Amino acid sequence: MSTESISALKVALAGMIGMAAVMGIGRFVFTPILPGMMDGLSLSAADGGLIASANYLGYLVGALVASGGWGAGRERLVILTGMFASAALAAAMAMTADMAAFLAIRFAAGVASALVMVFLSSIVFDRLARVGREELTALHFGGVGFGIALSSLLIAALLHAGSDWRQGWIWSGVASLAAALALVALVGKPAATGSKIVAEPRLHLDLKLMRVVLSYGLFGFGYVVTATFLVAIVRLGEGGRLFEAWVWLATGLAGIPSVWLWNTVAARIGLFGAYATGCAVELVGVVVSVTVGGSAGPLIGGVLLGATFIGVTALGLQASRRLAPHAPRRIIALMTAAFGLGQIIGPVMAGYLADWTGSFVLPSLLAAAALGVCAMLVANISVPGRG
Repeated sequence: MSTESISALKVALAGMIGMAAVMGIGRFVFTPILPGMMDGLSLSAADGGLIASANYLGYLVGALVASGGWGAGRERLVILTGMFASAALAAAMAMTADMAAFLAIRFAAGVASALVMVFLSSIVFDRLARVGREELTALHFGGVGFGIALSSLLIAALLHAGSDWRQGWIWSGVASLAAALALVALVGKPAATGSKIVAEPRLHLDLKLMRVVLSYGLFGFGYVVTATFLVAIVRLGEGGRLFEAWVWLATGLAGIPSVWLWNTVAARIGLFGAYATGCAVELVGVVVSVTVGGSAGPLIGGVLLGATFIGVTALGLQASRRLAPHAPRRIIALMTAAFGLGQIIGPVMAGYLADWTGSFVLPSLLAAAALGVCAMLVANISVPGRG
């Protein structure tokens, strides 16, 4: 293997480790820990939804802050600061039982995860592009699924040892700290390029682009209900504590190759067709998770969630950039805002409806309906000459 190939692989692995820590663990470990918090603190599903939405609000704020030019030349500092902050904030969740503190901590963790994601991705994309190894970005994004899988094994081990929800947060912080220390060695200082931030033209929102933006907001709403409450759904179905962890493990393992999978599908049927198909597949998973009895429903739902949400998130951004190639930062900011708004509304709605109805069937069906509309909005979009 050439020195260039080794360097590219090292960069992609650094991206995978970072995404595993701040996304797979930092954002999504809340899902397997939430049922224990609900039992131990007598939290309602609505309370869980509020805590989840605080994290998503922080992610939205962090992503919008990161879209500015203030971080040029400070990428490594921002990444490592965000990584260590994410580890500390995870552990901090174990130090309180106050709802206001939970909301503040998860909001701050969302900001940290967004900053790391944006700045780390910019370094990974740039360095892989320089050596012509863009296909390794799938490894970078696969870190989200890897982190979810790792967190599920961690929670399973803690459950087997009889630990409570606080230990889940503490050991999640330890795992994130280990990842941060690994990145100290792996993320070197980026070479100066001398490039300047160029003012982009105004974004022209034609009908096609408006449909994609709206669909992305609906996708954020549609996926996040299952992503937040899947383990709670298993708990309500009395599937057993360890089975909860296995369902989340299956979700993570399915997520590892999802970007590669959906890029392969897009190469065959077109970017917008793949985006619509991914939403339709996820719709099936959301419905199955609450309508098929026994252990099969949540397990199938988890696999289909993992196999779609990371890849479809990437496809949506690619689709928007194809329609607005001259204003990439503006359209990504708008898409992030739409997606973030859907993520914020989804858990709150699902939590209150679950408390009202006694199950997650109604909120999941509403999420599935949103995914259906999402697919219909983009299914017949095409870009002349590009597919």
